[in-house]
Amino acid sequence: MKRVDVAYVLLFDEKNKKVLMVKNKGQNSSYYTLPGGAVEYGETLEEAAIREVKEETGLDVKIEGIFTVSEAFFEERGHHTILFTFIGKIIGGEMSISFPEEIEEITWMELDLAENSILIPIELKGLINKKSSVPYIFRGNVVQK
Repeated sequence: MKRVDVAYVLLFDEKNKKVLMVKNKGQNSSYYTLPGGAVEYGETLEEAAIREVKEETGLDVKIEGIFTVSEAFFEERGHHTILFTFIGKIIGGEMSISFPEEIEEITWMELDLAENSILIPIELKGLINKKSSVPYIFRGNVVQK
């Protein structure tokens, strides 16, 4: 299996009642996810998260911490995927779909519906309401002697 890192960003509306979601065009059917995608070679998780949100929604964001880290085996693709979900804040841009061949809709979704779409396990139901995070730290280039 190929290892793939994916960075998503959890963005709340001003009243913290809804989460920004994108509707992806799938092979068999469409599905909702947080904005995000695969980390490219030489890119930090934070850079990937910011880039993916811009590409998928047209919005500029800043990252405020890690919400969850999870992993999954996508057997049909042969991927072992580590999913990093950040909490972010919108700091600019205009909402728009740049890649209509990939994204069919951008929407503000109720928290409980969004929680189902981002595959939070049943034992962690309600986690999205806490909006808690832990720091994300990029340590730079480390040379050990």
